Order: sequence, then structure tokens, then C-alpha cells
Amino acid sequence: MKELDKTYDPKQVEDKIYQMWEKSGYFNPDNLPPRHKKPFTIIMPPPNANGSLHIGHALFVTLEDIMIRYQRMQGRKSLWLPGADHAGFETQVVYTKKLEKEGRSFWEMPREQLYEEIKKFTLDNKKYMEGQLRKLGASCDWSREKFTLDEDIKKVVYETFKKLHDDNLVYRAERPVNWCIKHQTTLSDLEIKHEERRGKLYYIKYLIEAPTQGWSDSEYVVVATTRPETIPADIALAVHPKSKWAKYVGKNVLNPLNSKLMPVVADAKVDPEFGTGALKITPFHDPLDFEIFNAHKNEISGEPISVINQYGKLTENAGKDLAGLKVKEAREKSAELLQEKFSKEPGDYKHQVAVCYKCSTTIEPRVMMQWFVKMTEKPRTGKKSLRDLAVEAAKSKKIKFIPARQKKIFMHWMKNLRDWNISRQIVWGIQIPAWYHEPKCIPRAGHEGDIIKCKEIIISVTEPKCEFCDAKFVQETDVFDTWFSSGQWPFATLMTTKKGDFKKYYPTDVMETGWDILFFWVTRMMMLGIYRTSKIPFKNVYLHGLVRDKDRQKMSKSKGNVINPLEVADVYGTDAVRMALVIGTTAGNDPIISEDKIRGYRNFATKIWNASRFVLMNYRDTKAKPEFTASDRKNLKDLATAKKKITAYMDKSDFNHAAETAYHYFWHTIADKVIEQSKPRLKSENLTDAATAQIVLLKILLESLKLLHPFMPFITEEVYQMLPNKKQKVLMIEEW
Repeated sequence: MKELDKTYDPKQVEDKIYQMWEKSGYFNPDNLPPRHKKPFTIIMPPPNANGSLHIGHALFVTLEDIMIRYQRMQGRKSLWLPGADHAGFETQVVYTKKLEKEGRSFWEMPREQLYEEIKKFTLDNKKYMEGQLRKLGASCDWSREKFTLDEDIKKVVYETFKKLHDDNLVYRAERPVNWCIKHQTTLSDLEIKHEERRGKLYYIKYLIEAPTQGWSDSEYVVVATTRPETIPADIALAVHPKSKWAKYVGKNVLNPLNSKLMPVVADAKVDPEFGTGALKITPFHDPLDFEIFNAHKNEISGEPISVINQYGKLTENAGKDLAGLKVKEAREKSAELLQEKFSKEPGDYKHQVAVCYKCSTTIEPRVMMQWFVKMTEKPRTGKKSLRDLAVEAAKSKKIKFIPARQKKIFMHWMKNLRDWNISRQIVWGIQIPAWYHEPKCIPRAGHEGDIIKCKEIIISVTEPKCEFCDAKFVQETDVFDTWFSSGQWPFATLMTTKKGDFKKYYPTDVMETGWDILFFWVTRMMMLGIYRTSKIPFKNVYLHGLVRDKDRQKMSKSKGNVINPLEVADVYGTDAVRMALVIGTTAGNDPIISEDKIRGYRNFATKIWNASRFVLMNYRDTKAKPEFTASDRKNLKDLATAKKKITAYMDKSDFNHAAETAYHYFWHTIADKVIEQSKPRLKSENLTDAATAQIVLLKILLESLKLLHPFMPFITEEVYQMLPNKKQKVLMIEEW
């Protein structure tokens, strides 16, 4: 038997051990021994393939690897399917910055060239990222690895879109959307954040029409607004029915910037507590205004107009004084033009402003032709809306949330769903499978009278052919919101891997991810998964927290407190990083990590190594029959108790207490007591007693290695390979 080196060096061990695991084939559930029967499945949340893994990735890899290694040892046919996300908008933002550093302009490059460049960039990063996942010990089945832009995945996404369209759950319409003027794309409600900004609240008089008496300041409605630059696009005033302005409902007011007449309408959606209880209605620049306009179309004669273009500049519709100005400049200029119309001086005003979550540019609401998914309407062929499908799964406990409090948050959020804008004006992503006729249809012979039957838009998984004309079709250039395609990840992956995988491994057992993307992603997977397959996509949702530093501060480059998991793993070993991420953290709470904490678990790895080295150095091959002492029986009973306790924690997904119990058992029971008690016995001239002490030590060491293996796979496997009493080629398929 080979003797363990004096010190444990992770650098000399980890790559070698991972290669051995891969070579064994046991990451693939098809190759597991016959005792592994009942499937256990985790689909990896695909990391963005646009950069290095960060500490948050290390946390999810650690937690999921713990789950999969534990279930594998329990005899489950365990599949952990890895993948990578093209991460449309986020990757395009990263690549745009890369081009800027190179002195190239994203906006001046042909679309096809951009796509190919981003594709190469992403695939190169994907390979690098997969190497990092291996470094972290991820025991996933690389033979089933998927990418969100794989052709077969795209086909599944297209089929889902077509099914939604056929069920009347997809539509294309001009509606208010969130527009980022920097990145030139729409964003969903979830992709905007709100920042407190200082501004001015302007109180502006809208004179009441009184033609026979002439216009005077005697009668007017006062409107409070933070956006006077959009007044040229005003089309009406809305007042709360119980406000003091209600007496003017049905009358006209004068637009203070362009002198157009506008009606006053009553609507309870006007907040009586904000400003004056009167609201200027600018449908193309505010979602609430758009809603009120649609509710009062019969009372409003004018057509809505836009006065701000896609680049955040005022258009000719705003008038010669404002045209061409940026929004901020136009705000100042319009305030200057309106001075005589102020009912009082503008006041300083703090308010929440919607901004792009990537660049913090103020979001400009625009009304645009976009693709939407209906979230709260029943499909043509079903009884439940997408929202109701997910809510029912949560209410009936078909899907369990860990921690349980996340279920209440989920249910609250689901109450306020709006239709989902799924189209993005970016290059990098899955193009929406909508096909448009060329501007002029060319009738096929014999179909000259059938041109009217040509559809303007055809939804098709593949390029369609018109049965009535010879016109070519042009595909929609907008791409899907990344969350639409990744929302299909659990079923799309298993439908496109090995034959029979979907039937065998779906629904999956656990979806483990951060609580911060519960609404971005988990809810989408629940809705689309049940809609497409009639089955829940997963049985449990385990939500981890966001990693913070020792002062509980969020990690950021600007604060200089970012920990690179691969760098510290290189110094202290991957096992130490994994233990530091798990111990002290419960599901849903933010883990606290520091280099000191990681260093502490490096010391624990050293303790495991030294204790194991002692046991193996004192091993003598003997056929003596053991005679257990009272002390031996107590030590074996303590082992059984620890195993029972740790197993109970693991079964409850309480990995913090499971790891902590295993840590304390090894350090304070095995190292401090059992080994110390055995030292004189191992040197005893009583060969039977010495052999008994040796047998007990080996059994306790083997069982403790099993208990620690899900958390610290590298060092436990390295020691296991040296054991004389091992039963398997590798520790990861030992019986728990």
C-alpha cells in the first residue's frame, strides 16, 4: 500500500482525481452499477458563456454537486446535465465593450459579421468556462452537455412559440415597452431597476376653453409633472373623479406648448395623492397614459404621437424650439418656455426612475410593434392561463420551495403579471420564427385571384412557402428575450439529448438557483414547462442567497472585495472553498465568505490528511479476529449517530448543518479522541487488541470519508484510493 505524502497538496491532486472520475464514466448515469435504479435529475442553470465563473457560480456548483454526489452514493441513477447560456443581451453588452476597447463600433458593423464574431467569442469562453466547472469538482455528465443555441434546442423553442401562437397566447402589437437608448433594445419589466433621482416637479396651468370670453387665467387645471418635455405629445387631461377638477370633465383645455385643444376625462386610475390629482395623458411616453387613453378613446379625438426618438432626442413633432435636443436639455428648455404657465415655482423632487439594469441609462417608455405572450388569458385549447398553471403547481405543493418563505414571495409576484414582451432588438440570440412576405406578392400561375389569401405573417419552425404566390419570405430580425428560451431549459435539454432521456429523467428533482432570479427564470420555467409538457419541470426549487464579504457587503469590483473562486482554490484547494461556501449558510440566506474562512477549511483538509496518514501508516495486514472493547463499541455507535444525523440533514437539504456535523465529528471525535485512544493499542504486544484498534480506525475512516465526500470530493477521493478496505474503483459510487 502506498504511503500518503507528508503534506496534502491540492495542486498535485485535483486535476489527477478529476481525470480519474471522468475516465471512470460514472458521471454518466448510464454507466452506474446495477444498484443505481431510480433516477435523480438536476439540470444545471446554464452559466453565461461570456466570461469567467465568479463566486456565485462556485456556490451553485458546490450545492448541486453536493446533491448529486449524495444521491449517487444513495443508489440513485443520478444525472446532472451541464450547459451554457448564450445570454443574448448580456453577452452583446460584454462584446460591445470589447469592441470599444479595440476602437471598433458595434453599431457600424454588419449584422452577420457581428453574429459570427460574438458566436466565436462565446464558444471560446464556453470551453474555458467548462474547464473552470471541472476545477470546482462538478461531477456532471459532459456527454449530455447542451448550449442554448444548439440547433435542436432552437427547434424546441420554435415549436413552443408556434404552439403559443396557435393557442392565441402570442400576439404582435403596438404597446408601451421599456426602451434603453444606449443599447437600442426593449427590456422586460424585470430587466429594469429603479434608482432614486433628484428632479423638479413642475406645476403647470392648462387653461379651460372659454371661446366667448377669450382665454384667461381665471379657469384652469393644474397638472404636476416631472416631464414637461413631453407636453407636445399630450392628447388629453385625466382627473380623478373625486378631485376638485372633476367639474371640468367633458370640457377642453389648451395644450400650453402647442395650443392644441384637448379633452378632460375622468379616470379612477389617476392617483389623487400625487401632485394635484390631474394627469396629462401622453400615451406614447407613459404606460399608464397609454392605458387611460385606450379606456377613453371615444372621448378623445386626437391620435397619439411620439416626440422622443429611439436615440433619446426630441423629434420635429415636439416643435422647432425642442426638436433635436436630448431629453435633459429639452426638459430645461420646455420649463423655460412654460414659465408663464407655472401655477407656482417648481419644487425639488426625489423620485424612483426606471433605468437599464446593465448601464443605468434612464429607460424611455415607447410604444412599439413588439411580440408579446399573454400571461393571464386562457389558451384556445386549454382551461388555464400560463400564470394559473404555475400558481396551481405551487398551491398544490407539486413544486416545493426551499426555503418555504419563497413560496409567499412567488405567489405575491404572480398576482401582478402583465403580458410579457419577448422580442429584443439585438443581434445575438434566437431569431423569432415569424416570416413576412416581401412588400409585393407575385401570384403563382392560376392563383391570380388568391393573393388576398396570402398571410402577412407566417409562424413557422422552418422557412415557409406560400401556396398562393412566389414571393420570398423574410424572417423577423428581432430575437427572443433570453428568458423565453432559457425558460424552456429543463424540457428542451432532455428532449434533445439521448433517446428516452425525457421519459426517464423528466420531471427533474431539483432546480437550484439564486433567489434573485426567481421571477426572471424559475417562474418562466414553471409556466412554459407545464404548458408544453403537461408536467411540472421540477419537484423542488432550492434558492440560494447572494455571496457577500465578511462585512456582509455585496461583492463588487469597485469595492475591491471580489473573491475569485478559481484563484483562491488554487491557493487553498477546491475543497476548502466549497466548505467555506456551505458552512454557516442556510437556503435562501446570503453566504458570508472571506479568505480567512477559506484558509480555516484548508486547515481542516490538512487535519483530514494527517489523521488519514496516521491510520494508514499504522496499518498492518493481519488475519486476527477482532475483540471489540467497550470503547470500540462506543466509537462505532458515535459513528452511526453522526451518520444518522448527517443523513437526516441531507434529506432535508440542510447542507449547512450536514457539513458542519461532518466537520465537527471528524475533527473533535475522530482526530481528537478516537485516534488518540488508539495510539497505545496500535503499539500493543497484544496483537488481537492492536488488530481490533486498526479495524475500528479503518472502518471509521472509510465511513467518515463517505460522509465528507459530497462536500470535499478531492481529498476524500485521494485518501480513499489509498485504503486497503475499499470496495469500489472510486469513492463517488461507494454506498452511503
